[in-house]
Amino acid sequence: MNLFQTIKAAVTVKQAAALYGLPITTTGMTRCLFHEDHTPSMKLNDACYYCFGCGATGDVIDLTARLFDLSSLQAARKLAQDFGLGPDKPPSGAVALPKPLATLSDAQQEDIAYCLRVLHDYRDLLTQWQTEFAPLSPEEPLNERFVEALHMLATVDDLINCLAFGPASRKAIVARQLLAGQLLPMVESRLDSIERKETA
Repeated sequence: MNLFQTIKAAVTVKQAAALYGLPITTTGMTRCLFHEDHTPSMKLNDACYYCFGCGATGDVIDLTARLFDLSSLQAARKLAQDFGLGPDKPPSGAVALPKPLATLSDAQQEDIAYCLRVLHDYRDLLTQWQTEFAPLSPEEPLNERFVEALHMLATVDDLINCLAFGPASRKAIVARQLLAGQLLPMVESRLDSIERKETA
């Protein structure tokens, strides 16, 4: 195993982000440092990160390189030092390197990107509703938007996670199901309606 493989097999993106001071939510989101990010829009997975705001993506070495303005080799060496790894000290319990993902067609990638944009906008709205319409007391009746946020956030997070980080074949299936189903048109209609009210 070379240094890059050793690092990627031993250190997850989440572990590096946590060590380097990025606050991570329970759903694995953090504020992106690569653009002006007011709400967490970067998803951290074990193997990679993806920002729904600016599109930044990469593995643990890429993240470290961008955080500290380093080359890939410098970032790998920093990670090795910070996590106590080296050629004479192989990672304990290292995970097997993932197999290369099957390639997606341009049309499939466009479908996935489109679904991600819609779902991310909807997630932002749900997060806003969860705060804005939260009941102030146990006696207060629940606002329907607050209830929708509670019901839908986990589902939307799962879909985003699958579309951003799942195997290529699974991404294509989920995107196709979303485009053919009821959820995405409902979300688009809701977002369009809100946007028209705000601009009126």
